[in-house]
Amino acid sequence: MYNNMSGEAHRPGRIEVVCGSMFSGKTEELIRRLKRAEFARQSVEIYKPAIDTRYSELDVVSHDRHSIPCTPVETSSSILLLSADIEVVGIDEAQFFDEGLVYVCNELANRGVRVIVAGLDMDYRGVPFGPIPALCAIADEVTKVHAICVKCGALAYVSHRLVPGDKRVVLGEQGEYEPLCRECYRKAVEEETTRK
Repeated sequence: MYNNMSGEAHRPGRIEVVCGSMFSGKTEELIRRLKRAEFARQSVEIYKPAIDTRYSELDVVSHDRHSIPCTPVETSSSILLLSADIEVVGIDEAQFFDEGLVYVCNELANRGVRVIVAGLDMDYRGVPFGPIPALCAIADEVTKVHAICVKCGALAYVSHRLVPGDKRVVLGEQGEYEPLCRECYRKAVEEETTRK
């Protein structure tokens, strides 16, 4: 909060999106920003989709096991209902939420809330994922983070799925996905197509 010329307190709302492939540090960056806000004595609330139970049901947990308590919710509209009088809202795994998340984030920012969203920008096929593309379009700040390609060491482009299936949402970690650069991903898809 800061004081404007008339002496009234004013909180500038904003939307920050942290996106990229799996194993790129999205959740780690979300946790870092939220812990800084808590240290600054700001009121913080963190949400994640209820379907994400990989490491914990009641915490947002990064792949390297850093964590922060959260509230799991079924729909994006729940975030709006639960965020009264909160200064900073964090949202992890945003790609799993419905398209209403864009409205929710805009509404919160318009109320003066700092909204920090983390999520995959593309699915395992390289297709833009859920509400993330629209959130990137309306965000005040977008940070694209990169994993390292496990095949060649270049910056990763996409999360390549290692297990069979056409289902778009498959919760997983290193046994199910690997980060690949564009070229290594193209080769992997060609090899999979040849094997079929």
